[in-house]
Amino acid sequence: MAELRVLESRITHLSDRCAALRAETHDDDYLQNASSILDRLKSAQAGESSSVAKLLQDYTQVILDITFYEENRLVDQEFPEDTSPFKIQQLLQDLTEPEILSGRLAPTQEVQVVLGLELLECLYWRRGALLYMYCHTLHQRKQWIKQNKATFLKCVQEGVRYLMKMLQVRSSVKLNDGVVFHDSTTANFLSEGIFSDTHLLTMMYIGEMCFWAVKYEDGSADGAEQKEDRLHFRDIGAQILNKYVLACEGPLQGQGWNTENAKEILSILQ
Repeated sequence: MAELRVLESRITHLSDRCAALRAETHDDDYLQNASSILDRLKSAQAGESSSVAKLLQDYTQVILDITFYEENRLVDQEFPEDTSPFKIQQLLQDLTEPEILSGRLAPTQEVQVVLGLELLECLYWRRGALLYMYCHTLHQRKQWIKQNKATFLKCVQEGVRYLMKMLQVRSSVKLNDGVVFHDSTTANFLSEGIFSDTHLLTMMYIGEMCFWAVKYEDGSADGAEQKEDRLHFRDIGAQILNKYVLACEGPLQGQGWNTENAKEILSILQ
């Protein structure tokens, strides 16, 4: 099957890439985990039976582990201006590939069924969080933004889209669906689509990125077609941060979630 041969080729490529990275550092847990899974994938190629879904899930975990190591290195280097744009695009492509392969290898199934909700959420989260961290660094480089405003806004928009997709992977639980909850707090969180701490952090990231976009948007800079495609940052940021504040000052009060920055941004967005 041609599609499976594509996966085999990608596994070989990732194995070489992982080996090269491990040669640089011998004690990284993520690379060690990626290497172990790659050994298992190569065994499956050699004849051990394994479902397409399992192969893709393992492949996705390898992608997540290897790119996590590479992302951390970028962050530690504070996103070098000369190499970061290319490296970030490479990482975004890596983190998009599992969805593409899922569509090719299991065309009759939805990607969330093949990969599972948690892996799909993680793929969106990691792309959005990478762009958030990159934009957070660029936000400190005022002179760079003056010269590259369109590039900055494009990164912000792309990051917000990924993070919003992460929040939309799981449908909010309707309280009248006949589901029984042991406490109202859990019910309220699920009804708002808040399933974990990462979902809350995602909301804060979206709010901050929307604030940066509103701050740097220039109404005369782009054509009408580009404006139509642009997100309504002010509305999105206000809606998401209001939900964040209600959660943190309500059921999560006293649990270490700070709302000062969110409220400050809201005062500007609303």
